[in-house]
Amino acid sequence: MTARGEQFELQDITINGNVCKWFVNAPSTLPQMIKESISDQTFYVYKTERYTFNEMYQRASSLAAELIEKYGISPGDRVAIGMRNYPEWPIAFTAITSIGGIVVALNAWWESDELEYGLNHTGTKVAIVDQERLDRIIGNDRLNEMHLISVRSEPEERAQPIEPLLSRKVDMPEVELGPDDDAVILFTSGSTGHPKGSVSTHRNILASLLSWELDLTCMAVLKGRTKSKKNGSKAYTDSTLLGMPLFHVNGLLAVLLASYRKQRKVVAMYKWDPMRAVELVEREKIISFVGTPAMTGDIMLAAQDTGHDVGSLLAVGGGGAARAESQVKGLDDTFKNAKPGTAWGMTETNSIGTSIVGDDYLSRPSSSGRVSAVLELGVVDDGGNFLPSGERGELLIRGTSVIHKYWERPDSIDDFLEDGWFRTGDIAYIDKEGFLYVVDRLKQIIIRGGENIGCSEVESALAGYPSIIEACVYGVPDERLGEEVAATIYADNQVDVAALQESLKSKLANFKIPKYVRISETPLARIASGKIDKKSIQKEHVLELDTKKT
Repeated sequence: MTARGEQFELQDITINGNVCKWFVNAPSTLPQMIKESISDQTFYVYKTERYTFNEMYQRASSLAAELIEKYGISPGDRVAIGMRNYPEWPIAFTAITSIGGIVVALNAWWESDELEYGLNHTGTKVAIVDQERLDRIIGNDRLNEMHLISVRSEPEERAQPIEPLLSRKVDMPEVELGPDDDAVILFTSGSTGHPKGSVSTHRNILASLLSWELDLTCMAVLKGRTKSKKNGSKAYTDSTLLGMPLFHVNGLLAVLLASYRKQRKVVAMYKWDPMRAVELVEREKIISFVGTPAMTGDIMLAAQDTGHDVGSLLAVGGGGAARAESQVKGLDDTFKNAKPGTAWGMTETNSIGTSIVGDDYLSRPSSSGRVSAVLELGVVDDGGNFLPSGERGELLIRGTSVIHKYWERPDSIDDFLEDGWFRTGDIAYIDKEGFLYVVDRLKQIIIRGGENIGCSEVESALAGYPSIIEACVYGVPDERLGEEVAATIYADNQVDVAALQESLKSKLANFKIPKYVRISETPLARIASGKIDKKSIQKEHVLELDTKKT
Protein backbone atom coordinates (compact mmCIF):
# COMPACT_ATOMS: atom_id res chain seq x y z
CA MET A 1 0.00 0.00 0.00
CA THR A 2 2.85 2.39 0.79
CA ALA A 3 5.32 1.22 -1.85
CA ARG A 4 6.77 3.40 -4.57
CA GLY A 5 4.13 4.44 -7.11
CA GLU A 6 1.19 3.39 -4.92
CA GLN A 7 -1.59 5.71 -3.73
CA PHE A 8 -0.25 5.83 -0.17
CA GLU A 9 3.46 5.90 -1.06
CA LEU A 10 5.52 7.08 1.92
CA GLN A 11 8.75 9.01 2.12
CA ASP A 12 10.99 10.03 5.02
CA ILE A 13 11.18 13.75 5.74
CA THR A 14 12.75 15.76 8.56
CA ILE A 15 10.50 17.97 10.71
CA ASN A 16 11.93 19.89 13.67
CA GLY A 17 15.03 17.73 13.49
CA ASN A 18 13.11 14.44 13.59
CA VAL A 19 12.62 11.97 10.73
CA CYS A 20 8.93 11.34 10.02
CA LYS A 21 6.92 9.42 7.44
CA TRP A 22 4.95 11.52 4.96
CA PHE A 23 2.60 10.71 2.10
CA VAL A 24 4.09 11.53 -1.29
CA ASN A 25 0.66 12.16 -2.83
CA ALA A 26 -0.78 14.19 0.06
CA PRO A 27 -2.23 17.69 -0.33
CA SER A 28 0.26 20.20 1.05
CA THR A 29 -2.29 22.15 3.12
CA LEU A 30 -5.85 21.91 4.43
CA PRO A 31 -7.08 24.59 1.98
CA GLN A 32 -5.76 22.52 -0.91
CA MET A 33 -7.56 19.42 0.37
CA ILE A 34 -10.82 21.31 0.87
CA LYS A 35 -10.64 23.01 -2.53
CA GLU A 36 -10.04 19.67 -4.25
CA SER A 37 -13.26 18.37 -2.66
CA ILE A 38 -15.57 20.97 -4.25
CA SER A 39 -18.58 19.34 -5.89
CA ASP A 40 -22.36 19.62 -6.09
CA GLN A 41 -22.87 16.65 -3.76
CA THR A 42 -24.58 17.20 -0.44
CA PHE A 43 -22.01 17.86 2.25
CA TYR A 44 -23.57 19.33 5.39
CA VAL A 45 -27.06 18.70 6.74
CA TYR A 46 -28.35 20.60 9.77
CA LYS A 47 -32.04 20.19 10.66
CA THR A 48 -33.87 21.27 7.46
CA GLU A 49 -30.82 22.96 5.94
CA ARG A 50 -28.77 21.16 3.28
CA TYR A 51 -25.58 22.45 1.66
CA THR A 52 -23.35 21.10 -1.07
CA PHE A 53 -19.56 21.16 -0.90
CA ASN A 54 -19.63 24.01 -3.40
CA GLU A 55 -22.16 26.09 -1.45
CA MET A 56 -20.16 25.79 1.76
CA TYR A 57 -16.95 26.73 -0.05
CA GLN A 58 -18.53 29.79 -1.68
CA ARG A 59 -19.69 31.10 1.70
CA ALA A 60 -16.24 30.43 3.14
CA SER A 61 -14.62 32.36 0.27
CA SER A 62 -16.81 35.37 1.05
CA LEU A 63 -16.01 35.21 4.76
CA ALA A 64 -12.28 34.83 4.04
CA ALA A 65 -12.28 38.00 1.94
CA GLU A 66 -14.12 39.89 4.69
CA LEU A 67 -11.70 38.69 7.37
CA ILE A 68 -8.82 40.10 5.37
CA GLU A 69 -10.43 43.35 4.26
CA LYS A 70 -12.52 44.28 7.30
CA TYR A 71 -10.55 42.75 10.15
CA GLY A 72 -7.01 42.71 8.75
CA ILE A 73 -6.45 39.00 9.35
CA SER A 74 -3.10 37.84 8.02
CA PRO A 75 -1.20 34.52 8.23
CA GLY A 76 -0.53 33.53 11.82
CA ASP A 77 -3.36 35.59 13.32
CA ARG A 78 -5.69 33.70 15.62
CA VAL A 79 -9.44 33.66 14.92
CA ALA A 80 -11.69 31.84 17.38
CA ILE A 81 -14.77 29.74 16.67
CA GLY A 82 -17.21 29.19 19.54
CA MET A 83 -20.60 27.74 18.68
CA ARG A 84 -22.77 24.66 18.32
CA ASN A 85 -22.32 22.45 15.24
CA TYR A 86 -24.00 24.98 12.97
CA PRO A 87 -23.04 25.06 9.26
CA GLU A 88 -21.16 28.28 10.06
CA TRP A 89 -18.60 26.22 12.02
CA PRO A 90 -17.05 24.44 8.99
CA ILE A 91 -17.56 27.58 6.89
CA ALA A 92 -15.51 29.61 9.37
CA PHE A 93 -12.89 26.85 9.64
CA THR A 94 -12.41 26.81 5.87
CA ALA A 95 -12.22 30.60 5.65
CA ILE A 96 -9.70 30.99 8.49
CA THR A 97 -7.32 28.21 7.45
CA SER A 98 -7.48 29.22 3.78
CA ILE A 99 -6.02 32.66 4.52
CA GLY A 100 -3.33 31.36 6.86
CA GLY A 101 -5.16 32.17 10.09
CA ILE A 102 -5.02 29.82 13.06
CA VAL A 103 -8.38 28.47 14.21
CA VAL A 104 -8.84 28.70 17.98
CA ALA A 105 -11.52 26.09 18.68
CA LEU A 106 -13.26 27.28 21.85
CA ASN A 107 -14.90 24.69 24.05
CA ALA A 108 -18.57 25.63 23.73
CA TRP A 109 -19.25 24.41 27.28
CA TRP A 110 -16.87 26.92 28.81
CA GLU A 111 -18.18 29.66 31.05
CA SER A 112 -17.15 33.32 30.89
CA ASP A 113 -13.86 33.03 32.82
CA GLU A 114 -12.74 30.04 30.77
CA LEU A 115 -13.58 31.79 27.50
CA GLU A 116 -11.64 34.81 28.71
CA TYR A 117 -8.58 32.65 29.35
CA GLY A 118 -8.75 30.89 25.98
CA LEU A 119 -9.19 34.11 24.01
CA ASN A 120 -6.57 36.14 25.86
CA HIS A 121 -4.04 33.32 26.15
CA THR A 122 -4.03 32.79 22.38
CA GLY A 123 -4.14 36.49 21.52
CA THR A 124 -7.30 35.99 19.47
CA LYS A 125 -8.02 38.87 17.10
CA VAL A 126 -11.62 37.99 16.11
CA ALA A 127 -14.13 35.59 17.68
CA ILE A 128 -16.97 34.05 15.63
CA VAL A 129 -19.60 32.99 18.16
CA ASP A 130 -23.25 32.03 18.57
CA GLN A 131 -25.76 33.50 21.03
CA GLU A 132 -24.67 31.51 24.10
CA ARG A 133 -20.99 32.31 23.67
CA LEU A 134 -21.78 35.92 22.69
CA ASP A 135 -23.68 36.46 25.94
CA ARG A 136 -20.81 35.06 28.00
CA ILE A 137 -18.22 37.22 26.24
CA ILE A 138 -20.24 40.45 26.36
CA GLY A 139 -20.95 39.84 30.03
CA ASN A 140 -17.19 39.83 30.75
CA ASP A 141 -15.76 43.34 31.19
CA ARG A 142 -12.26 42.03 30.50
CA LEU A 143 -13.20 41.16 26.91
CA ASN A 144 -14.48 44.60 25.88
CA GLU A 145 -11.93 44.99 23.08
CA MET A 146 -12.66 41.66 21.40
CA HIS A 147 -13.86 41.89 17.76
CA LEU A 148 -16.99 39.74 17.51
CA ILE A 149 -18.87 38.15 14.62
CA SER A 150 -22.23 36.75 15.71
CA VAL A 151 -23.92 33.60 14.40
CA ARG A 152 -27.68 32.96 14.62
CA SER A 153 -28.07 35.53 17.40
CA GLU A 154 -30.12 38.57 18.32
CA PRO A 155 -28.81 41.99 17.19
CA GLU A 156 -25.96 43.20 19.39
CA GLU A 157 -24.17 46.51 19.05
CA ARG A 158 -20.74 45.02 19.65
CA ALA A 159 -21.09 42.14 17.17
CA GLN A 160 -21.18 42.00 13.38
CA PRO A 161 -23.80 39.48 12.15
CA ILE A 162 -22.18 36.86 9.95
CA GLU A 163 -24.91 36.64 7.30
CA PRO A 164 -23.75 39.67 5.20
CA LEU A 165 -20.18 38.37 5.39
CA LEU A 166 -21.18 35.13 3.61
CA SER A 167 -22.98 36.61 0.62
CA ARG A 168 -20.21 37.95 -1.64
CA LYS A 169 -19.55 36.11 -4.91
CA VAL A 170 -15.76 36.13 -4.80
CA ASP A 171 -12.95 33.65 -5.27
CA MET A 172 -11.09 32.38 -2.24
CA PRO A 173 -8.21 34.82 -1.58
CA GLU A 174 -4.84 33.42 -2.58
CA VAL A 175 -2.43 33.25 0.35
CA GLU A 176 0.91 31.45 0.34
CA LEU A 177 0.90 28.65 2.92
CA GLY A 178 3.22 25.80 3.82
CA PRO A 179 2.46 22.36 5.27
CA ASP A 180 4.29 23.15 8.52
CA ASP A 181 2.43 26.40 9.20
CA ASP A 182 0.25 26.29 12.31
CA ALA A 183 -3.44 25.74 11.51
CA VAL A 184 -5.50 24.87 14.60
CA ILE A 185 -5.42 25.24 18.39
CA LEU A 186 -7.53 22.69 20.24
CA PHE A 187 -7.70 22.83 24.02
CA THR A 188 -7.03 19.88 26.26
CA SER A 189 -7.07 19.91 30.05
CA GLY A 190 -3.61 19.37 31.44
CA SER A 191 -2.59 17.96 34.80
CA THR A 192 -1.66 21.45 36.01
CA GLY A 193 -3.32 24.84 35.71
CA HIS A 194 -5.42 26.08 32.82
CA PRO A 195 -6.31 24.02 29.73
CA LYS A 196 -3.45 23.74 27.24
CA GLY A 197 -3.72 24.83 23.63
CA SER A 198 -2.60 21.93 21.44
CA VAL A 199 -1.12 23.45 18.25
CA SER A 200 -1.44 21.44 15.03
CA THR A 201 0.10 22.26 11.67
CA HIS A 202 -1.54 21.56 8.34
CA ARG A 203 0.79 18.55 7.97
CA ASN A 204 -0.10 17.18 11.43
CA ILE A 205 -3.79 17.11 10.53
CA LEU A 206 -3.33 15.82 6.99
CA ALA A 207 -1.07 13.03 8.27
CA SER A 208 -3.87 11.91 10.56
CA LEU A 209 -6.54 12.05 7.85
CA LEU A 210 -4.49 10.13 5.28
CA SER A 211 -3.34 7.62 7.89
CA TRP A 212 -6.98 6.74 8.56
CA GLU A 213 -7.51 6.32 4.83
CA LEU A 214 -4.52 3.99 4.64
CA ASP A 215 -5.64 1.96 7.67
CA LEU A 216 -9.20 1.63 6.29
CA THR A 217 -7.89 0.61 2.87
CA CYS A 218 -5.74 -2.09 4.48
CA MET A 219 -8.75 -3.34 6.49
CA ALA A 220 -10.86 -3.44 3.33
CA VAL A 221 -8.25 -5.61 1.60
CA LEU A 222 -8.06 -7.93 4.59
CA LYS A 223 -11.87 -8.11 4.72
CA GLY A 224 -11.87 -9.29 1.12
CA ARG A 225 -9.55 -12.12 2.07
CA THR A 226 -11.44 -13.27 5.14
CA LYS A 227 -14.99 -14.37 5.85
CA SER A 228 -17.13 -11.98 7.84
CA LYS A 229 -20.65 -12.44 9.16
CA LYS A 230 -21.15 -8.69 8.84
CA ASN A 231 -22.26 -7.68 5.38
CA GLY A 232 -24.46 -4.66 4.71
CA SER A 233 -27.36 -5.74 2.55
CA LYS A 234 -27.96 -2.31 1.03
CA ALA A 235 -25.74 0.23 -0.68
CA TYR A 236 -26.11 3.80 0.58
CA THR A 237 -24.37 7.07 -0.15
CA ASP A 238 -21.47 7.56 2.25
CA SER A 239 -22.79 9.54 5.22
CA THR A 240 -21.91 10.06 8.86
CA LEU A 241 -23.62 11.38 11.97
CA LEU A 242 -21.95 14.30 13.78
CA GLY A 243 -23.03 14.00 17.39
CA MET A 244 -19.77 15.16 18.94
CA PRO A 245 -18.94 18.88 19.16
CA LEU A 246 -16.58 20.26 16.52
CA PHE A 247 -14.26 21.73 19.14
CA HIS A 248 -13.44 18.13 20.07
CA VAL A 249 -10.63 16.50 18.09
CA ASN A 250 -12.77 13.49 17.15
CA GLY A 251 -15.68 15.62 15.92
CA LEU A 252 -13.39 17.90 13.93
CA LEU A 253 -11.02 15.37 12.40
CA ALA A 254 -12.60 11.91 12.47
CA VAL A 255 -16.02 13.18 11.38
CA LEU A 256 -15.85 16.57 9.63
CA LEU A 257 -12.42 16.85 8.00
CA ALA A 258 -12.28 13.15 7.11
CA SER A 259 -15.44 13.69 5.07
CA TYR A 260 -13.92 16.04 2.47
CA ARG A 261 -11.82 13.59 0.47
CA LYS A 262 -14.49 10.91 0.85
CA GLN A 263 -17.22 13.23 -0.47
CA ARG A 264 -19.14 12.09 2.59
CA LYS A 265 -22.38 13.66 3.78
CA VAL A 266 -22.22 14.98 7.36
CA VAL A 267 -25.48 15.10 9.31
CA ALA A 268 -24.93 17.47 12.25
CA MET A 269 -26.84 17.51 15.53
CA TYR A 270 -27.44 20.61 17.64
CA LYS A 271 -26.62 18.57 20.73
CA TRP A 272 -26.45 14.91 21.58
CA ASP A 273 -29.90 13.29 21.77
CA PRO A 274 -29.92 9.50 21.27
CA MET A 275 -33.61 9.36 20.28
CA ARG A 276 -33.01 12.02 17.65
CA ALA A 277 -29.86 10.18 16.58
CA VAL A 278 -31.65 6.96 15.65
CA GLU A 279 -34.29 8.99 13.78
CA LEU A 280 -31.53 10.62 11.73
CA VAL A 281 -29.81 7.28 11.07
CA GLU A 282 -33.07 5.95 9.64
CA ARG A 283 -34.01 9.11 7.68
CA GLU A 284 -30.58 9.95 6.23
CA LYS A 285 -29.42 6.34 5.84
CA ILE A 286 -26.31 7.01 7.94
CA ILE A 287 -23.61 4.38 7.45
CA SER A 288 -21.07 5.42 10.10
CA PHE A 289 -21.07 6.89 13.58
CA VAL A 290 -18.20 7.77 15.91
CA GLY A 291 -18.83 8.72 19.52
CA THR A 292 -17.68 8.35 23.09
CA PRO A 293 -18.62 5.13 24.91
CA ALA A 294 -21.48 7.03 26.59
CA MET A 295 -22.83 8.08 23.19
CA THR A 296 -22.51 4.67 21.55
CA GLY A 297 -24.18 3.12 24.60
CA ASP A 298 -26.97 5.69 24.33
CA ILE A 299 -27.61 5.05 20.64
CA MET A 300 -27.54 1.29 21.19
CA LEU A 301 -30.25 1.53 23.86
CA ALA A 302 -32.28 4.00 21.78
CA ALA A 303 -32.19 1.61 18.81
CA GLN A 304 -33.36 -1.24 21.04
CA ASP A 305 -36.16 0.84 22.61
CA THR A 306 -37.56 2.60 19.53
CA GLY A 307 -37.34 -0.01 16.82
CA HIS A 308 -36.00 2.53 14.29
CA ASP A 309 -34.36 0.94 11.26
CA VAL A 310 -30.63 1.38 11.86
CA GLY A 311 -29.64 -1.27 9.33
CA SER A 312 -27.80 1.27 7.18
CA LEU A 313 -25.05 1.56 9.82
CA LEU A 314 -21.93 -0.30 8.76
CA ALA A 315 -19.54 1.09 11.39
CA VAL A 316 -19.98 2.19 15.01
CA GLY A 317 -16.68 3.58 16.21
CA GLY A 318 -15.57 4.91 19.54
CA GLY A 319 -12.82 6.71 21.38
CA GLY A 320 -12.13 9.14 24.17
CA ALA A 321 -12.46 6.50 26.91
CA ALA A 322 -12.64 2.74 27.39
CA ARG A 323 -15.90 0.87 26.75
CA ALA A 324 -17.36 -1.63 29.14
CA GLU A 325 -16.93 -5.15 27.75
CA SER A 326 -20.69 -5.70 27.91
CA GLN A 327 -21.26 -2.73 25.62
CA VAL A 328 -18.89 -4.15 22.98
CA LYS A 329 -21.01 -7.30 22.75
CA GLY A 330 -24.23 -5.26 22.91
CA LEU A 331 -23.18 -3.12 19.94
CA ASP A 332 -22.43 -6.22 17.91
CA ASP A 333 -25.85 -7.69 18.71
CA THR A 334 -27.82 -4.46 18.16
CA PHE A 335 -26.31 -3.19 14.90
CA LYS A 336 -26.63 -6.23 12.69
CA ASN A 337 -24.70 -4.79 9.74
CA ALA A 338 -22.17 -2.74 11.69
CA LYS A 339 -18.80 -3.75 13.00
CA PRO A 340 -18.10 -2.32 16.47
CA GLY A 341 -14.75 -0.61 16.78
CA THR A 342 -12.76 1.67 19.02
CA ALA A 343 -9.55 3.62 18.97
CA TRP A 344 -7.03 5.33 21.18
CA GLY A 345 -5.68 8.74 20.33
CA MET A 346 -5.19 12.17 21.81
CA THR A 347 -5.79 15.78 20.93
CA GLU A 348 -1.98 15.95 20.75
CA THR A 349 -1.85 13.16 18.14
CA ASN A 350 -4.72 14.64 16.14
CA SER A 351 -7.00 11.83 17.26
CA ILE A 352 -5.11 9.00 15.57
CA GLY A 353 -3.08 6.37 17.42
CA THR A 354 -4.40 2.82 17.53
CA SER A 355 -7.60 1.15 16.37
CA ILE A 356 -9.40 -2.16 16.61
CA VAL A 357 -12.56 -3.39 14.91
CA GLY A 358 -14.75 -6.43 14.31
CA ASP A 359 -13.64 -9.86 15.46
CA ASP A 360 -10.35 -8.51 16.87
CA TYR A 361 -12.34 -6.16 19.09
CA LEU A 362 -14.91 -8.76 20.14
CA SER A 363 -12.13 -11.12 21.23
CA ARG A 364 -10.09 -8.31 22.90
CA PRO A 365 -12.72 -5.84 24.23
CA SER A 366 -10.28 -4.23 26.69
CA SER A 367 -7.70 -3.47 24.00
CA SER A 368 -7.37 -0.20 22.11
CA GLY A 369 -5.94 -1.99 19.07
CA ARG A 370 -2.81 -1.87 16.96
CA VAL A 371 -0.87 1.26 16.09
CA SER A 372 -1.55 3.15 12.88
CA ALA A 373 0.85 2.37 10.05
CA VAL A 374 2.62 5.75 10.18
CA LEU A 375 3.01 6.06 13.96
CA GLU A 376 5.21 4.35 16.54
CA LEU A 377 4.46 3.37 20.13
CA GLY A 378 6.85 2.66 22.98
CA VAL A 379 6.50 1.86 26.68
CA VAL A 380 9.16 3.11 29.11
CA ASP A 381 9.97 2.68 32.78
CA ASP A 382 10.59 5.51 35.27
CA GLY A 383 14.13 5.87 33.97
CA GLY A 384 13.05 6.28 30.36
CA ASN A 385 14.20 2.81 29.31
CA PHE A 386 12.05 1.03 26.70
CA LEU A 387 10.30 -2.05 28.02
CA PRO A 388 9.58 -5.36 26.23
CA SER A 389 6.12 -6.64 25.28
CA GLY A 390 3.77 -7.25 28.17
CA GLU A 391 5.49 -4.95 30.67
CA ARG A 392 3.69 -1.88 31.99
CA GLY A 393 5.07 1.64 31.85
CA GLU A 394 4.37 5.08 30.45
CA LEU A 395 3.15 5.08 26.86
CA LEU A 396 5.12 7.16 24.35
CA ILE A 397 4.10 7.96 20.78
CA ARG A 398 5.77 9.61 17.81
CA GLY A 399 4.91 10.31 14.19
CA THR A 400 3.88 12.98 11.74
CA SER A 401 0.47 13.66 13.28
CA VAL A 402 1.91 14.49 16.71
CA ILE A 403 1.92 18.19 17.62
CA HIS A 404 5.15 20.13 18.05
CA LYS A 405 4.07 22.37 20.94
CA TYR A 406 1.41 23.74 23.24
CA TRP A 407 0.57 27.41 22.72
CA GLU A 408 2.74 29.54 25.05
CA ARG A 409 3.19 26.79 27.65
CA PRO A 410 6.91 26.45 28.42
CA ASP A 411 5.93 24.52 31.56
CA SER A 412 4.97 21.60 29.29
CA ILE A 413 8.31 21.28 27.49
CA ASP A 414 9.06 18.01 29.32
CA ASP A 415 6.18 16.33 27.47
CA PHE A 416 8.25 16.51 24.26
CA LEU A 417 11.23 14.15 24.39
CA GLU A 418 14.26 13.57 22.19
CA ASP A 419 13.84 11.85 18.82
CA GLY A 420 10.25 13.07 18.48
CA TRP A 421 8.70 10.99 21.28
CA PHE A 422 5.72 12.47 23.14
CA ARG A 423 4.75 11.51 26.68
CA THR A 424 1.09 10.50 26.75
CA GLY A 425 0.69 10.29 30.52
CA ASP A 426 -1.00 6.89 30.10
CA ILE A 427 0.20 3.70 31.76
CA ALA A 428 -0.03 0.84 29.28
CA TYR A 429 1.46 -2.33 27.88
CA ILE A 430 1.66 -3.79 24.37
CA ASP A 431 1.21 -7.53 23.93
CA LYS A 432 3.27 -9.74 21.63
CA GLU A 433 0.77 -9.30 18.79
CA GLY A 434 1.06 -5.53 18.99
CA PHE A 435 -2.28 -4.81 20.72
CA LEU A 436 -2.28 -1.86 23.10
CA TYR A 437 -3.87 -2.01 26.56
CA VAL A 438 -4.19 1.24 28.52
CA VAL A 439 -4.48 0.40 32.21
CA ASP A 440 -4.01 3.65 34.16
CA ARG A 441 -3.06 7.33 33.97
CA LEU A 442 0.11 8.94 35.17
CA LYS A 443 -1.24 12.48 34.92
CA GLN A 444 -4.02 13.82 37.13
CA ILE A 445 -6.73 13.78 34.49
CA ILE A 446 -10.37 12.74 34.68
CA ILE A 447 -11.95 11.57 31.41
CA ARG A 448 -15.68 12.20 31.64
CA GLY A 449 -17.60 11.19 28.53
CA GLY A 450 -14.52 11.74 26.39
CA GLU A 451 -13.72 15.18 27.85
CA ASN A 452 -10.42 15.63 29.70
CA ILE A 453 -10.68 17.46 33.02
CA GLY A 454 -7.56 18.61 34.87
CA CYS A 455 -7.87 17.86 38.59
CA SER A 456 -5.72 20.85 39.52
CA GLU A 457 -7.99 23.28 37.64
CA VAL A 458 -11.02 22.10 39.65
CA GLU A 459 -9.00 22.09 42.88
CA SER A 460 -7.96 25.68 42.23
CA ALA A 461 -11.60 26.72 41.76
CA LEU A 462 -12.59 24.96 45.01
CA ALA A 463 -9.75 26.63 46.89
CA GLY A 464 -11.27 30.02 46.13
CA TYR A 465 -14.47 29.19 48.02
CA PRO A 466 -14.76 30.69 51.53
CA SER A 467 -13.81 28.35 54.39
CA ILE A 468 -12.27 25.60 52.21
CA ILE A 469 -8.73 24.89 53.40
CA GLU A 470 -7.85 21.85 51.29
CA ALA A 471 -9.40 20.20 48.25
CA CYS A 472 -8.64 16.95 46.46
CA VAL A 473 -10.30 16.19 43.10
CA TYR A 474 -10.38 12.81 41.30
CA GLY A 475 -12.54 10.60 39.13
CA VAL A 476 -14.96 7.96 40.31
CA PRO A 477 -16.45 5.21 38.11
CA ASP A 478 -19.62 6.00 36.19
CA GLU A 479 -21.45 3.39 34.13
CA ARG A 480 -22.45 5.75 31.30
CA LEU A 481 -19.69 8.39 31.20
CA GLY A 482 -16.76 6.26 32.29
CA GLU A 483 -15.87 8.65 35.10
CA GLU A 484 -17.55 11.41 37.08
CA VAL A 485 -15.86 14.28 38.92
CA ALA A 486 -15.63 13.90 42.68
CA ALA A 487 -13.92 15.84 45.46
CA THR A 488 -13.04 15.62 49.11
CA ILE A 489 -12.72 18.95 50.93
CA TYR A 490 -11.53 20.04 54.35
CA ALA A 491 -13.01 23.33 55.63
CA ASP A 492 -12.95 25.39 58.81
CA ASN A 493 -16.73 25.97 58.66
CA GLN A 494 -19.77 24.06 57.53
CA VAL A 495 -20.04 23.93 53.73
CA ASP A 496 -23.35 23.77 51.88
CA VAL A 497 -22.55 21.42 48.97
CA ALA A 498 -25.37 22.67 46.74
CA ALA A 499 -24.29 26.29 47.27
CA LEU A 500 -20.68 25.31 46.55
CA GLN A 501 -21.63 23.60 43.29
CA GLU A 502 -23.74 26.60 42.26
CA SER A 503 -20.86 29.01 42.95
CA LEU A 504 -18.54 27.02 40.70
CA LYS A 505 -20.76 27.63 37.66
CA SER A 506 -19.23 31.07 37.14
CA LYS A 507 -15.72 29.59 37.09
CA LEU A 508 -16.04 26.16 35.48
CA ALA A 509 -18.01 24.53 32.69
CA ASN A 510 -20.78 22.34 34.10
CA PHE A 511 -19.05 19.10 33.13
CA LYS A 512 -16.08 20.00 35.40
CA ILE A 513 -18.14 20.69 38.53
CA PRO A 514 -17.85 17.84 41.07
CA LYS A 515 -20.99 15.74 41.13
CA TYR A 516 -19.94 14.09 44.38
CA VAL A 517 -18.50 16.17 47.22
CA ARG A 518 -17.26 14.52 50.40
CA ILE A 519 -16.51 16.70 53.44
CA SER A 520 -13.68 15.71 55.76
CA GLU A 521 -13.65 16.90 59.38
CA THR A 522 -9.88 16.53 59.56
CA PRO A 523 -6.96 17.65 57.33
CA LEU A 524 -6.61 15.49 54.22
CA ALA A 525 -4.32 12.46 54.32
CA ARG A 526 -0.82 12.96 52.97
CA ILE A 527 2.00 10.76 51.71
CA ALA A 528 5.60 10.88 53.00
CA SER A 529 6.56 13.75 50.68
CA GLY A 530 3.81 15.92 52.20
CA LYS A 531 1.56 15.79 49.12
CA ILE A 532 -2.14 14.96 49.50
CA ASP A 533 -2.68 11.19 49.24
CA LYS A 534 -5.08 11.36 46.31
CA LYS A 535 -5.21 7.61 45.69
CA SER A 536 -6.26 6.65 49.20
CA ILE A 537 -8.81 9.49 49.38
CA GLN A 538 -10.22 8.45 46.02
CA LYS A 539 -10.40 4.79 47.11
CA GLU A 540 -12.28 5.68 50.31
CA HIS A 541 -14.80 7.81 48.38
CA VAL A 542 -15.41 5.09 45.78
CA LEU A 543 -16.09 2.57 48.57
CA GLU A 544 -18.56 4.98 50.19
CA LEU A 545 -20.39 5.52 46.90
CA ASP A 546 -20.53 1.77 46.24
CA THR A 547 -21.96 1.20 49.72
CA LYS A 548 -24.70 3.78 49.10
CA LYS A 549 -25.64 2.10 45.82
CA THR A 550 -26.07 -1.29 47.50
